[in-house]
Amino acid sequence: MTPLVTAAVLLAALTHAGWNAIAHRITDKLVGFTLIAGGGMVIGLALVPFAPLPAARAWPYLLASVLVHTAYYALLMRSFRLGDFGQAYPLARGSAPLVVTVLAAVFAHEVPDGWAAAGVALSCAGLTGVALWGLRGRRPDWPAIGAALATGATIAAYTVVDGIGVRASGSSLGYIAWLMAVQGVVLPVYAVHRWRGRTAAVLRPFAALGLLGAALSVLAYGLVLWAQTRAELAPVAALRESSVLVAAAIGAVFFKERFGAPRLVAAGILVVGIGLMLHTG
Repeated sequence: MTPLVTAAVLLAALTHAGWNAIAHRITDKLVGFTLIAGGGMVIGLALVPFAPLPAARAWPYLLASVLVHTAYYALLMRSFRLGDFGQAYPLARGSAPLVVTVLAAVFAHEVPDGWAAAGVALSCAGLTGVALWGLRGRRPDWPAIGAALATGATIAAYTVVDGIGVRASGSSLGYIAWLMAVQGVVLPVYAVHRWRGRTAAVLRPFAALGLLGAALSVLAYGLVLWAQTRAELAPVAALRESSVLVAAAIGAVFFKERFGAPRLVAAGILVVGIGLMLHTG
């Protein structure tokens, strides 16, 4: 985790929280995610002529990622319908790094050393604390929690699949371009089939906001894929999920959701965890 890789992942965390906030802000989740996915497809197609074609051995991973990302979008839409942004987003993102650590050890043969393992564990504890503070003083909404945790499982899956795939591709730009171009087709096709002749009218009021979300989404994931070619998957995943702090702040400021002192403590734990992951011994 060089300073350049760290800066790229932190920028990815900021932009990722931004596009998720935009998706949550658009009341009709299918409209929001259709614009974000469709905009990502357009950006991907625009990049394709300028990027190398991913190597043949990367395509099974890329196509598998398309399937996992489709499930991720469906579960994330459900999470945002059922729960607060400041709870659903951190719970989904905070549950992923531990699973990534296990999957990376099994499939990518990346076993973290003591410092990195402690950092990932502390970061996950802090991330989860940020999320669970939203449950204080009320009965847990188990469907919303279940959807958020299921979303976290898909995040872990595509993180490892894409981490291996982008390394095999020979070009992080080519991989992100084709990934966005292919996966961006699914939701727009479904939306057009559902809305039929009303598609343009349904999308028009939110087009500018949704396309901004698409640009942030492509930038966020492109930076992460680049970082995964230069660092191990688990620390990158945990550092990227520092976006939950941004999400919690957005939830408090723009969506009038509670933050509170316990979330500040959880944020401090997260910072300590990041420091351990970046420890060079």
